[in-house]
Amino acid sequence: MGVSASHPQHSISQRARLGSLHGQVHSGLSGLLPQHQGYSLDSKRNVLASRGAPGKEGRAVRPERKRKSAPPGLATLKQKLSRRRRASRTAHHAKQMRELLSGWPLHEVAALVEEYEAAAALKEVASQACLARSKASSLAQDMACLYEYKYCTDVDLVFQDTCFPVHRAILAARCPYFRTRLSLPGTPALGYGAELRLSLGPPGVDLPSFSSLLWFLYTGEFVPEEQPGCGTKGSLLDGDNGVLSWLSAEFGTPNALATDLLVLLESGYYYDAVLCFSSDLEYTYAEMCGGYGPDAVPDELRCHKAILSARCPFFRRLFQRRLQTGEELTERALQAPTRIVLDDSVMPRRYAAALLHCIYTDTVDLTLVTPPASPSTPGALASGPSILGDAGTAPSPGPCLPSRVEDAMELYAIALFLEFGAMAQGCEDIIAESLSLDSLVAILNWSCQPHGSSWVHRRALHFLCEEFSRVAASPILCSLSQEYLFCALQSDFLQASEQDVLKAVIKWGEYHLIKRMEDREPNLLSSTAHSVSKKGIRRKDLDPEELREMLSPLLPCLRLELLLPANADTLTNALKRGLISRPPSDMLPSMEDKKGNAWLRGRQGNIGVKPRLFTPYVEEAKAVLAEQMAVHADKERHRWARVSSVPDTLYMVDGGVPRPHPHGPLGFGTAPHDPPPLLTVVGNEIPVPSLAVMRQLVKRYRELRGSGVARHALALPCSDTGSITRYLQLRVLREAGLPDFALDLLQAFMILSRSPDEILR
Repeated sequence: MGVSASHPQHSISQRARLGSLHGQVHSGLSGLLPQHQGYSLDSKRNVLASRGAPGKEGRAVRPERKRKSAPPGLATLKQKLSRRRRASRTAHHAKQMRELLSGWPLHEVAALVEEYEAAAALKEVASQACLARSKASSLAQDMACLYEYKYCTDVDLVFQDTCFPVHRAILAARCPYFRTRLSLPGTPALGYGAELRLSLGPPGVDLPSFSSLLWFLYTGEFVPEEQPGCGTKGSLLDGDNGVLSWLSAEFGTPNALATDLLVLLESGYYYDAVLCFSSDLEYTYAEMCGGYGPDAVPDELRCHKAILSARCPFFRRLFQRRLQTGEELTERALQAPTRIVLDDSVMPRRYAAALLHCIYTDTVDLTLVTPPASPSTPGALASGPSILGDAGTAPSPGPCLPSRVEDAMELYAIALFLEFGAMAQGCEDIIAESLSLDSLVAILNWSCQPHGSSWVHRRALHFLCEEFSRVAASPILCSLSQEYLFCALQSDFLQASEQDVLKAVIKWGEYHLIKRMEDREPNLLSSTAHSVSKKGIRRKDLDPEELREMLSPLLPCLRLELLLPANADTLTNALKRGLISRPPSDMLPSMEDKKGNAWLRGRQGNIGVKPRLFTPYVEEAKAVLAEQMAVHADKERHRWARVSSVPDTLYMVDGGVPRPHPHGPLGFGTAPHDPPPLLTVVGNEIPVPSLAVMRQLVKRYRELRGSGVARHALALPCSDTGSITRYLQLRVLREAGLPDFALDLLQAFMILSRSPDEILR
C-alpha cells in the first residue's frame, strides 16, 4: 500500500540555526548513578545488529572513511606569496594614511578616529543582523513533541493503572530494560496497540517520576518545566539515592540521543516504513511480483514513521492523511511496512541515506551522498534529475562549484520541500563555510534565486566586501554581475582603498565592453582571424563614451574625495579618458588647502563623505592619534612644570572648575535624527502578522536595543542612530522568519504604538 509524495516544490519560511546535539545532558544523570551499570554504545550496537529487523538480518555498520591529507606543494607556496603581497599592500596603505594625517591637528585626527570607532560599532551590529535567522527545532525538541502529542504510537505502557502510549522502537534503542520486556524469549511478539503492564519495585517511583523517566528517554534531557503528565521540574531527581540506584540497575544509563537513534537507523529494529522511488527498477519488479521479499528492501531505506513524523511536517501530514483513508489500518492488519514512494524529480535517490541520517542525528553528512550514476551504466535512472538545474554552475569565466557544495544545494531544496528546517540550516552552514574566490560567483547566483537561501546570499555579499581586494585582483571580478558589484560599492565596510576600487570598476567595465563588442560583430567574422577575440583589442580602441555609459550606475558609489594619494595615476587617467567628470577644487585638496575637509563630515561647514572602514587606514589613524596624544601630554607636562611656582590662589580667578563644551569634549556634536517616517505597506505582499506577534517583535527589538553591543554603538559621539535602528529591526525580522521587506510594517507599528510622551521625547 504505497503512497506517492510527488508534489511541486514550495518555499517555506527560513528557520533558525541548526542546534548541535552533543548528548551532554545525560552525563548529569550518569554522575548520580553507578557507572558500572552503564549501557555502552558497542554493546547496544551489537545487540541491535544481532537482532536486526523482524525477518531480516541487521545491516553492517558503515566503516568510517579516512580522509587523505594533501601533501604540501604549490598551493602552500601560493598561500605564502599571497600573504606576503597582502602584508606589503597593507604597509603601503598605512604609509598613505600617515602622509595624509601628517599635517592634521590633534582634534581633527581624534574626530576621524571617532568616526572610525562609530563605523566599527555599526559594523558589529550589521554583522549580527546578517547572521540572524529563525531558529530551527532540534532533535531533542522534536522528540519532546513526539512524546507529548503521541504521533504513530504502537504500544501502551500501563503503570499504576495509567496508560502511556509510546513507541517500542525508541524505547528498545534507548533502554535495555524495555528492549528485553518488548521481546521476551518464549513469548509472542507484541503487536500493534498491545499493552505492557509494568510494576516497578521501589515505592518511590511514582507516576511523575515514571513520566519524567520516559521524557528523558525520548529527549535525553530532564523535564525543563511542568509538562502535561510529566510532573514538575527535576521530579526524576527528587527521589532518594536508593531509588536512583535501582533505576540505574534496572533501566541502565542511555547514550547520547543522536547516538542511540543512529544505531536504531543502522539496525532497522522495529522498522515500519520504507523509502521508495518512482524510477527504481527493483521496486517496480517487486511490485509486479506481488510484494516485497526479504531482499527487496535496501537496508539504508528502512525507517520509522514516528521519527519521520516528529522531524518533518510533510511526513506527518502524509501519515495522517493515510490514516484517514484507511490505508494505515490495512497495513497494520497485514503487518507490512508503509511504503513512501518519492518522485525522483523532487528527491533523487542518491540523497536518501543523507536525509535519513540527518533526520535521526540532526547532522548533515555529505559523505553519505552516493555519486551520480552515468547514463550508460545500469541504475542511472535512480539518480534522477537535478533540482537545481543550471543554477549550480557559475557563469563563464567563473569556475564550477565543488561537488560537495552542489550536494548541499540539492539537499537544501529537498529540505525546503519536506519542511525540514534543521537539514536546511545545516546545508546553509556547509555552503557558507565553502565560500571562496572560486565558489563566490556560483553561490551568489544560486542564493539569489527563488529556491536559494537569503541567509547564504547575505553571507556571500559579506564575503565579497571583506575580500574585495583579492576579488579585484583575480579574474573572478569580471564574473560578477553589476548588481553584486553595486551592493559591494555601496557598503561602508568595503575592505579596499578607493584607488583599488576605481581600478576594479574600470577593469570590470572594460571587460564587459569587450564582450559587448564581440556580441555585436557579424557572425562571418566571429571565427576568423579578424574577430575581436582573436586579434585582441587595446585600451585606447575602446569607446570612452560607451564605457562611461556602462559604468554610470557604479560611478556614483565611488568616494573619489577620499582617494589616496589625491594625484594617483588611476584617477588622472580616468579624468583624461572622460570616464569621470573633473571634480571641484575642494574634492582634490592641494598643499595650500586644508587636507582634512573631505574626511571630516559636518566639520568647518563641509559636507564631506563618510570614510569606509578600511582596516589599514583605521589602524594607522589610531597609531597617529596615539603618537600625537603622547606628544601633547609631554607638552602639557612641561607647561605645568614651568608654572608650578605660581601661588594656588591665582588658579581661582576663572572659577576653578572648567565648563564642558556645549558640543562635546572635542567640540563636535551630532545632529539629532528624526524618527522614521510612517510608510505605507503595500497590501497582499506579505501576510500581516497578528497583534500579538507584532508586540513580540517590538519586545525583541527593545531587548536588542538594550544589549551591550547596541548601547555601545549608540553611545559613541559619531554614531548613526538611524542605521543602528534599521539593523536591529532587520535582525528582529530575520529571527522571526519574516522577509526584509516587512521592515516598513514593523516601523509603522512601532510609531503607532508609541505613547504621546514617547513621541514628545
